[in-house]
Amino acid sequence: MLDLVIFIAALVVVAVVSVWVSRGERTRDQYFLAGRKLTWWLIGFSLIASNISTEHFVGMTGNAANSGLAVASYEWLAVPALVLVAWWLLPTFLRSGITTIPQFLEYRYDRGTRSILAVLMVVFFVLTVLATVLYGGAVFLTSVFDLNVHMAAWWNLTPETADSVAFFTVVWGIGIFASVYTITGGLTAVVWSDLLQGTALLVGGLLVLILALIALGGGDGMWAGWTNFTKANADALHVVRAWDDPEIPSLSLMTGLWIPVLFYWGLNQFIVQRTLAAGSLREGQKGILFAAAIKLALPFLVVIPGMMAVQLLGDQYDASNPDAAYPDLLQSLLPTGMLGLMLAAVAGAVLSSFNSGLNSAATVFTLDIWGTHVEKNMSDERAVRVGRISTTLLAIAACIWAPVIHSFDGVFNYIQEIWGFVSAPTFAVFVAGLLIPRVPAAAAKASLIVGPALYLISRLPSWMIDPASIESDMVQAVHDYSAMAFLYHMFIIFLVLMAMQWIWSVKAPCTPRPLPNDARVDLTRWSGLPVASALLLVAVAALYWRFW
Repeated sequence: MLDLVIFIAALVVVAVVSVWVSRGERTRDQYFLAGRKLTWWLIGFSLIASNISTEHFVGMTGNAANSGLAVASYEWLAVPALVLVAWWLLPTFLRSGITTIPQFLEYRYDRGTRSILAVLMVVFFVLTVLATVLYGGAVFLTSVFDLNVHMAAWWNLTPETADSVAFFTVVWGIGIFASVYTITGGLTAVVWSDLLQGTALLVGGLLVLILALIALGGGDGMWAGWTNFTKANADALHVVRAWDDPEIPSLSLMTGLWIPVLFYWGLNQFIVQRTLAAGSLREGQKGILFAAAIKLALPFLVVIPGMMAVQLLGDQYDASNPDAAYPDLLQSLLPTGMLGLMLAAVAGAVLSSFNSGLNSAATVFTLDIWGTHVEKNMSDERAVRVGRISTTLLAIAACIWAPVIHSFDGVFNYIQEIWGFVSAPTFAVFVAGLLIPRVPAAAAKASLIVGPALYLISRLPSWMIDPASIESDMVQAVHDYSAMAFLYHMFIIFLVLMAMQWIWSVKAPCTPRPLPNDARVDLTRWSGLPVASALLLVAVAALYWRFW
């Protein structure tokens, strides 16, 4: 009961602080971009807190428990991706004065291109970011608090019914709670909740790692714990796997894995919105590299504890449900009171990711869809009102979709695979648009439509065909291609779309469109950018050398 009281109290404090600091946000820049005044430390913590969620503490830890350290590449490759964003993409976006990523495509191509990407982003925000956060949060909190067991006892429910009631209760509870202060305060409320919850989560994650090392040391200290862990998991402590690994094959480290990583950190409204709200280019660059430095440490706070959970839980670890590894580890390690604080931190990560995704989806819908096709001359007050209404509707849609994720093989795999519909086409359109000046709008629009269709065609046979029923060599070949790692499919589709756009630019070139010079903030580069970038890249290389 003490854990539950501490858990609820911590979340209420975050909500109250977030609403208080965001009072008076009335213009569209204030509501959607926090008035373009964010400092580097707010940007850095908000990037990390928005990124870390049940995708990590349920999905990534579960993946690590089953498959080892290779999943850490999603974290460590984010570092060079963020360096690229700081050097190239952020200055380009801030110089254009954009509020949303789709808006940039209107400047480069046309309004139709902007609208297609906006629709894709809103739909897949609901299907991936919002729904998976709700699903993972419900799995985590239901498991830790044994809500299904309590509900079965309170209301005399069958175990199956109790599981469903507990799951739906937590899904809608998270959705409603997080929506309230997101609707009220916009991005300002979101980034301040990110600061509080992100700090608590990093401290809590470090505490869990320390306690796990002590437990593995058997009374001989943390270093003995690390030694025992590395000896027991020597085969799993490698980030490089076979080239045909179904999840993270070795060749994807040089090909397909870069597509979701660069898309996520450089072209995803969910993340980029914080950097677009920077008070200056200098503050944005410092915030991005601050987040990159934290990403170096995250596998030690998320991935490795997932592997430790298998060793510490022993027979209590359920290999058929790896997503429960981290919640079970917390229950076994943390005493009463401390468990409540850690649960509040993890739940805070759930809320941070949910309200961040919700605010970003509402921003894209309001400005890129409603504002360009329904009310083209919205006042600031009307834009904020539409933003709040769309936030409410998107939250409801996510709550409805969340149960569907249960049919997939783990929340982490679901997120990465479904994002493939958007990440490869979007990345191809931006790369072509920035590097090939004569690519016409028709080529970009075709890529945004053809890309998701190609990805569906690539993945569908593996979802529908039972390998045991295959009798034809042709069907076998189709299934073998479809069963390849989705990262390979993303890279192939990216190459196809780039080739298509290049050919289009040769056969039917457009007149290059100069990007607007409409900077709303100071564009002076941070003087420490070269040194900080070099240090981060060296650190990534060292980690790969150590855990190759």
